[in-house]
Amino acid sequence: MKIFKFFQYAYLLFAIIFVYDAISKYMETGTIAYTSLLLAGAAVFMFFFRKKFNKKFENKEDNK
Repeated sequence: MKIFKFFQYAYLLFAIIFVYDAISKYMETGTIAYTSLLLAGAAVFMFFFRKKFNKKFENKEDNK
């Protein structure tokens, strides 16, 4: 189960990378990188989704 928690926090790492990419592209060219921001939002959503899913899975495992 610990590997699933690692991947849960990997989504936050990817979100930080995508936000950094969007900011750096904005600073260089002045255009907004909507794809990077969209991927960052999806990564944050996946973090919270996985967190809730893992908690539900752990509760199910404890009931057995």
